[in-house]
Amino acid sequence: MTKSSILGYPRIGDNREWKKALEAFWAGKIEESEFQSRMQDIRLNHLRKLQEKGIDLIPVNDFSYYDHVLDTAAMFGIVPKRFPYDGGPVPLSVYYGIARGTTDAAASEMTKWFNTNYHYIVPELDGAEPAVTENKPLAAYREAKERLGIEGKPVILGPLTFLKLSKGYDESETDAWLERLVPLYAHILRELALEGAEWVQIDEPILVTGLSDADIRRLHSIYGTFAAEAPTLNIMLQTYFEAVESYSDIVSLPVKGIGLDFVHGYAGNIRSIQASGFPQDKVLGAGVVDGRGIWKASLREKAALLEKLQSFVPADRIIVQSSCSLLHVPVTVSSETKLLPELKGALAFADEKLDELVLLTKAVSSGTDAIGKELDECDLAIRALERSKERNRNDVQQAVAAISKQDAKRSLPFAVRHAVQQKKWQLPVLPTTTIGSFPQSVEVRKARQLWRKGEWSGEQYAGFIREQIDTWIGLQEEIGLDVLVHGEFERTDMVEFFGEKLAGFAFTQYGWVQSYGSRCVKPPIIFGDVAFEKPMTVEETQYAQSKTSRPVKGMLTGPITIMNWSFVREDISREQIAYQLAYALRQEVEALEKAGIGMIQVDEPAVREGLPLKEKDQAEYLAWAVKAFRLTTCTVQDTTQIHTHMCYCEFHDMIDSISAMDADVISIETSRSHGELIHSFEENTYGLGIGLGVYDIHSPRVPGVEEMTGMIDRALRVLDPKLFWINPDCGLKTRGMEETVASLRNMVEATKIAREKYAVQV
Repeated sequence: MTKSSILGYPRIGDNREWKKALEAFWAGKIEESEFQSRMQDIRLNHLRKLQEKGIDLIPVNDFSYYDHVLDTAAMFGIVPKRFPYDGGPVPLSVYYGIARGTTDAAASEMTKWFNTNYHYIVPELDGAEPAVTENKPLAAYREAKERLGIEGKPVILGPLTFLKLSKGYDESETDAWLERLVPLYAHILRELALEGAEWVQIDEPILVTGLSDADIRRLHSIYGTFAAEAPTLNIMLQTYFEAVESYSDIVSLPVKGIGLDFVHGYAGNIRSIQASGFPQDKVLGAGVVDGRGIWKASLREKAALLEKLQSFVPADRIIVQSSCSLLHVPVTVSSETKLLPELKGALAFADEKLDELVLLTKAVSSGTDAIGKELDECDLAIRALERSKERNRNDVQQAVAAISKQDAKRSLPFAVRHAVQQKKWQLPVLPTTTIGSFPQSVEVRKARQLWRKGEWSGEQYAGFIREQIDTWIGLQEEIGLDVLVHGEFERTDMVEFFGEKLAGFAFTQYGWVQSYGSRCVKPPIIFGDVAFEKPMTVEETQYAQSKTSRPVKGMLTGPITIMNWSFVREDISREQIAYQLAYALRQEVEALEKAGIGMIQVDEPAVREGLPLKEKDQAEYLAWAVKAFRLTTCTVQDTTQIHTHMCYCEFHDMIDSISAMDADVISIETSRSHGELIHSFEENTYGLGIGLGVYDIHSPRVPGVEEMTGMIDRALRVLDPKLFWINPDCGLKTRGMEETVASLRNMVEATKIAREKYAVQV
């Protein structure tokens, strides 16, 4: 009989109970015992919901106290040496130290989970001696069975993916590391089999990124070992985010099931099945409901897809499931009361996707007539949004069609612009600046809340914002920064702020998703044609500039980042959405310049996360992503200096595209990777202005002058001091005032030391 399943469920709770428990524990407001109790309550509530919705194979061990990759490292005792750890279960103090840093040790690197906006903690294998410290999947399986009578499906990150996502080992050591890790995984699986577990989901998303012959050999060795060590266990080898590479090799592995993504990997996976069939001894995990998107699935189309799959796989060997974990979408649409009816009717968050899966499973088992009413209702809802006026703005469509044909180039090349700009700004060698935001204190958040509730007038709120700007302009001057920012106190989020001021966007009340740790974001929904309506940032930036003789940067979020950090419509291409955003933002850039702002930062921290997982698709994406940035910025005067910011980047594979963006100055996160990003510039030249972040803003620690001086020295071994800027890794919104001021003072002091050392080179 056909069954339903999902690959994982959002951790955060209906009302972000998970986030609140984490932050209360970190702040010392609750003891560890209470924290553990709250976590268990959230976990069990999730399982009850899945049980009540009628999901057949319910995942367990998809819940985490921070991040599932960190969980895997902790389960095997893989703890960086700089943290105090003597073996056994990893204490929460160490676990959170790895994730967040401590006063004595820097946090581990954090980067994007494939091409999503979720961040994972990068395991460090340097000198680690892995061992099973606790069988977390077994504990989760027992809890679900004993407390709720659920025969759970434990979820485990697979060994090849875990290793490929780790750092601190040479590629030549891959087999040696697998020889250490695979027996530990086998131990976990044996205990699950002895406990009576029927299915285990082993996630290997790395299989969609391209595999070498050596990797194929490794997979056969890994899963051959698992089959021999736990022969009674049904392993679902799960892939997602794209079509698998080396399909014939993958489906020949000795596992009971293969999970394929028929949403983002539809074309490749359906082509492979049509060309090579599907093994008769395996179950197909058919990922037909989008685990990353928020739009209602066309039940009629999905039912037709499942019918097509049945020509290759019998219905009783199909599991109808989400394309990936539902971690990437909000919990439920049902709480939303302020959305346009035609928009709300076309949405499906995690809970609504559960309903879709149950309906589609029923259609496979009993035929589409069994869900005829639901099919008709779904069709009507989707058509209502398609016909809305927001999706059919001819003015926007015609204007964007015209500018997308433009070459989008600045009037002068960088070398000439640089000289003109330097003459205008007279900046010192190694100029200092920040990335944009300053601490969003309790007072700032409270003021915004009072204003949004109508308890403060617009004038009262604007006055408060000006007071914050006054304070921080004064502090920046006193600290000694060269290029200032207004602090972004009026902004809740770097994407939401702009979305609220542009046409074509909608905002949920409770549509939170986890980004990293307890950091939850509420992505905007781009559901219509995007259009500029009036200036968005001019007032605050112009006010800040009036308070100082030093340059103040205008701060915008770039088109690709707004797109990648939003839930976007699916009826037009992402390229067209990017150009709509670029056209709207160009008008804001021009408004800032007209208001006298001569430095404008257009942040693009999310360019790389949108990079397709398939190498063959990357050049096309980068071409239009670069063009969108240039469309935004190309109309400014030669003296106007365009800055941008990126983070979590591995630059070796896109350095040419970043250079092609032609920003006068780019700032890049590097300290959290412990300076390893600098290696990209040891192998690739970069001839534009650049600032490599000299300290990690995600950690509460205050870095010392010597530490930052070391970062500067290493960078200037490969980068031109005449083009080098000094700045933190990222915006300082999440940090406290005291630590921010102390860190920036140390940064300026480190800069003074560097200026003396490198002045002779300039």
